[in-house]
Amino acid sequence: MIQRKQTLWLLLSTIAAFLTLKFPFYTGNVIRDPILNVKTFELLNARFNISITILSVAIGVIALITIFLYNDRKKQILITGVNTALSLLIIVLYYLQTKTFVDGAYSISSILTLIIPISLIAAIIGIRSDEKLIKSVDRLR
Repeated sequence: MIQRKQTLWLLLSTIAAFLTLKFPFYTGNVIRDPILNVKTFELLNARFNISITILSVAIGVIALITIFLYNDRKKQILITGVNTALSLLIIVLYYLQTKTFVDGAYSISSILTLIIPISLIAAIIGIRSDEKLIKSVDRLR
């Protein structure tokens, strides 16, 4: 049953999580030498901080593994819910990292980070609808 709509949502979140390793969330100037007031232009992407890197890869891998747990829908909902919480945590970490910049702006590719929890929530809704469908068919037997 890989051809379900929640599979597409989980695949979208996987792709978006891995694309955050390449595309920036925030771009701006960081002061490297406070005495000389030397600013350097930097990109804030998932590789900027080790904790963000680990979480981004973990979110992508967990979403990919969750696709193949279609036989156990309760476990799939649980793991996707935890993955959603991790993706919200990564948004908070990104926001905290933007405070280190002196000036800058959010990139258009920051949408990738916001796509992850939205697609995971859509996957949970799809999994729940499958669960309701299976329960209704079991009642008819």
